[in-house]
Amino acid sequence: MIVLLYSLTLLLFCFGLFVGAVEKRKRIQNRVMSVLQAEGNLSNELEPEKQPFSKRVIQPLSKRIRKNYQQHLSSEQKAAIELKLLQAGNPLGMTPVEFRMVQLLLFIVLPLGMFGLGFIGQFPIGLTIIFVIFSMILARFLPLFYLNGKIKERNRKVLKELPDFLDLVTVSIEAGLGFDGALSKVVAKKDGVLSKEFQRCLEEMRLGKTRRAALTGVKDRLVLDDIRSLIGSIIQAEQLGIGMVQVMRVQSNEIRQRRKQRAEEAAMKAPIKMLFPLIMFIFPCIFIVLLGPAVIRFLDFF
Repeated sequence: MIVLLYSLTLLLFCFGLFVGAVEKRKRIQNRVMSVLQAEGNLSNELEPEKQPFSKRVIQPLSKRIRKNYQQHLSSEQKAAIELKLLQAGNPLGMTPVEFRMVQLLLFIVLPLGMFGLGFIGQFPIGLTIIFVIFSMILARFLPLFYLNGKIKERNRKVLKELPDFLDLVTVSIEAGLGFDGALSKVVAKKDGVLSKEFQRCLEEMRLGKTRRAALTGVKDRLVLDDIRSLIGSIIQAEQLGIGMVQVMRVQSNEIRQRRKQRAEEAAMKAPIKMLFPLIMFIFPCIFIVLLGPAVIRFLDFF
């Protein structure tokens, strides 16, 4: 009961501040409008009632929160969040500040929702507090779980595309193109995550980045051992003057061999993964079908 009173008091206090700010702004706007009306220069931009609620309230409030939150976010935190978003392909097109704002919004909305659910359902106060604490933890890590899932999905696509991509680059180099020209030709003809990453690499090189720095960016955005090995081999071949065709052919063969080994490993793990469903779901059904009639007949004798 005490927690409920505190929450209601805090909610009323915040509502009062919001209403006061809105009323003050409305008085100022009305005063400006009256002055301009007297001069005959009333502008349509100063008629807030003709603008949607999102432009009048939500957008200015979000810009103000974003600006204040950006000042409290260190450069290291921005770089770490930005790298995480790039590794996930930035599916929602968010900036690091917007990602933190989503975390903050979930941190506020989920606990309030759990508290309201506990209040409406008349749950015990201890259980409600547990739900609120759990929702706070979930709100903190839910966006990170989403990004990690996107990173894993993206890495699976890259591993599937990589051998064929390297074969096409190797054939293009053997046909007489340079490494950059072969990459440009392949990314123009082939879609996928890997093509988009190397397309970005080529654009960065056109803007003045060195090949080493651009390829290192690809390695940072795609956290895979195969990509790390490939980029390292390309950079080393460029430094030592080794033929790029030989390097690409060796890397393609090694990557195919590693993919074959991963498939064999997954096949060896399959029986172990099937053991739990067999024991918990399939075996009981088999026992019921086989032993059920015998048990029923046995019970009929008594």
